[in-house]
Amino acid sequence: MHVQDWLDTVPAAAVYALVGLVIGLESLGIPLPGEIILVSAALLSSQHAGINPVILGACASLGAIVGDSIGYAIGRRGGRPLLAWLGEKFPKHFGEGHIATAERSFQKWGMWAVFFGRFIALLRIFAGPLAGVLRMPYWKFLIANVLGGIIWAGGTTAVIYYVGIVAESWLKRFSWLGLVAAVLVGLTSMLVLKRKAKKATAQKQQAEAGPEPVRAD
Repeated sequence: MHVQDWLDTVPAAAVYALVGLVIGLESLGIPLPGEIILVSAALLSSQHAGINPVILGACASLGAIVGDSIGYAIGRRGGRPLLAWLGEKFPKHFGEGHIATAERSFQKWGMWAVFFGRFIALLRIFAGPLAGVLRMPYWKFLIANVLGGIIWAGGTTAVIYYVGIVAESWLKRFSWLGLVAAVLVGLTSMLVLKRKAKKATAQKQQAEAGPEPVRAD
């Protein structure tokens, strides 16, 4: 069976549920490829009459908002010990450098770090829990969370859907190129953040070590 024929047999409800669940868990603080899942589903909706892009965007937005809110509650309750525990369990995602980079973003941008963090791969994982740990007022968090979730999830769905409609004949032969492009964008953002995290870790270690003692001759 051709891949497209197989995709046409996937129930719409299953697609909506999968997108909402994965994006919700990612927003909660679990490292999952939410953006890749959303792009793939939006591309599928442009070629699958049974998948409504409006419902898809709504499910993705709801997953993002609810997941971030739960992450905020967990972070507020768990505090910094939670970040330390996550750093031990998931050092590649919650290492000291990553947390330091995200924390500087919050200190600089405040509530808008939650909004803009929705558009950056690794910050999507940190936004909710870190906002809770830093005791950001919930009303500020909620405004940025709702706006970011709707614009990111709804906007991504709309853009990919209309690109799929306009280039339907081309995408039927090269449908995976859109997914590859999304992966490359995600990887690029992750590499940039990892580089900043590594630099932040080195600076923190240097600061903790303090100045070298002066030797008396």
